[in-house]
Amino acid sequence: MTIMNDKTREFVAMHRDEDVRELALKAKRVDGLDLPLALDQIAGWQIASKKLPQWASCEGIVYPPHISMEQCSSQFTAQYKSEITQTLLVPSATVHARMSDSAESDMQTAKSALHLSDSAESDTLVAKRAMVDLTGGFGVDFSYLARGFSQATYVERQRHLCELAEHNMAALGLDQARIVCGDGVEYLSQMDPVDFIYLDPARRDEHGSRTYAIEDCTPNVLELRDLLLAKSRFTLVKLSPMLDWRKAVVDFDGAVREVHIVATGNECKELLLVLGRPAQANARDSVDGAGSYQCLAPHVFCVNDDQRIDYDSAEYTQGLRIGGKPLPDAKRYLYEPNASIMKAGCFDLVEERFGVTQIGPSSHLFVSEQQIADFPGRGFAIEAVGSMNKKDTKRLLNGVKQANIAVRNFPLTAPQLRKKLKLADGGTVYLFGTTMQGGGHVLLRTSKI
Repeated sequence: MTIMNDKTREFVAMHRDEDVRELALKAKRVDGLDLPLALDQIAGWQIASKKLPQWASCEGIVYPPHISMEQCSSQFTAQYKSEITQTLLVPSATVHARMSDSAESDMQTAKSALHLSDSAESDTLVAKRAMVDLTGGFGVDFSYLARGFSQATYVERQRHLCELAEHNMAALGLDQARIVCGDGVEYLSQMDPVDFIYLDPARRDEHGSRTYAIEDCTPNVLELRDLLLAKSRFTLVKLSPMLDWRKAVVDFDGAVREVHIVATGNECKELLLVLGRPAQANARDSVDGAGSYQCLAPHVFCVNDDQRIDYDSAEYTQGLRIGGKPLPDAKRYLYEPNASIMKAGCFDLVEERFGVTQIGPSSHLFVSEQQIADFPGRGFAIEAVGSMNKKDTKRLLNGVKQANIAVRNFPLTAPQLRKKLKLADGGTVYLFGTTMQGGGHVLLRTSKI
């Protein structure tokens, strides 16, 4: 790793708020200035200031080339992984609190877990914990996970990333970090058991093309399942948000204890699976005759920024149960679940927990008579409902010239509907095209609440 000299460091400090492309063109070449390195550091800091503000505020951090900064975890997702880890390893009473239906309780538990040093008892627990990150990379996730352990090992094959991690972990004050340059799978096979393992398999093939299936990633975590269960109490695996989480659970053959669907800004970013041997209370037998772990369906956590719900997936296996609950006579409010709930598919849970009704099969929209203050998603006041015939659309729009248009389970795409209705984009009107119970296509004119 090339460490910045004084001239390069001064240049970065002086110009880090400026446009990197303009700097590349106009910056004077002077002796002692490593301009390519300086531009990488400026670009890296600019991304970090939005994505990793705690890193950006730390003097001495050295950033990798642009692509690594774009692909690394955000501060929010890295901190959430740390919450998962700490609540997995705290005493059972705290874990029980984490499983509650209350998002407030969950968040308080997580906050308590992140401040373990507040009590001597917790200090003792942390002092005895060891973790290994087998796919170190740039080290953002590792830097947050390591804070809850007295021994934290980072393993990475690429030497320049190891050198970068060694420098940055020291800059962040993580004295417990140990950097190992080597193959993660080989290290796993030889290491002593630890409390926790983290894996973020590379999702690109040998040609650089993006992959999604677990078995196509490097390493193939499915092949490592038994070894991971033998070497750690818990393993956290980061997977593509494109994957079907139910299939991933089946693929791991009873080893998945928890599923975390993590979104931020209403965009799914990560699918996280917690692997572990099932507790006796949650298993018919620890291991069956064929060597497969028999356990109940995993607990699922849906996270979208500060919106958090969790549920036992064994109780909500249908996803959609349309027909059991008729639509209310007065449809005053419309709700669109956030991205994590859409990914989870727990629409029957949403109906039950928030007192709303699914508007129709596969529409993934909900209606209610009363306003739901804490609904995990977007809420709208329904101003008018109509069909697609000309008389209805004229009444529905009533002089509206622009609208925000969305469609759910509708025969037209949003651009097609916009063209048909001759509406510009934007404004305060939100127009939804969807299919009701019974199969009728409708338009709902709404305003955001």
